[in-house]
Amino acid sequence: MSRLRPILPLMEREAHSHFVRVDVVAGGALTYVVDVPPEALPQVQGRDLERAWYAARDAAMAATWGTVRGFRFRRPDGSFTDLALADRDACCWAAAVDQIAGLTNAYGLSLCLRLLALIDLLAHARWAAPLCRLERDGAELHPSLLHAAAATPLTAEARFDEIGFRSRLVPSLGKLPVAQPAGSLA
Repeated sequence: MSRLRPILPLMEREAHSHFVRVDVVAGGALTYVVDVPPEALPQVQGRDLERAWYAARDAAMAATWGTVRGFRFRRPDGSFTDLALADRDACCWAAAVDQIAGLTNAYGLSLCLRLLALIDLLAHARWAAPLCRLERDGAELHPSLLHAAAATPLTAEARFDEIGFRSRLVPSLGKLPVAQPAGSLA
């Protein structure tokens, strides 16, 4: 279990939880019903995203897997966007963020989804490889990745638009390689 203190004090988390309802479903899975779509969630602080990254890494190393979580986001037209976290690693990372920031408030939920979106982006964006240093106990991220993930809006699918994300990277990084189309061997 991470020794990090919570990002938001409990009283502050409870004060901002009015738009998220949590239901426990069969088998102990959690469903978060959120009154706004993912793209309406707020930006977060880069330092908080970095703390979430390390909390998730600590939880994974301790094999603290967490529970299955689902999210149902209400769209302005009354429809919903559903997101399910059934992958063991994603459940672990979400549980770690829940411990330090809570997932029943806009900030904690945004922090969790941004962490997951960053991990998803890093899994397929070869251009980001120079910004990650893989080590035996995890990966170290370039601060520009964390700052871009903290500020880039989420898409309707709770991911990052790769072009928008890259445009927020620190200009001093120089020109990054052009992303190759899916299926490319380049």
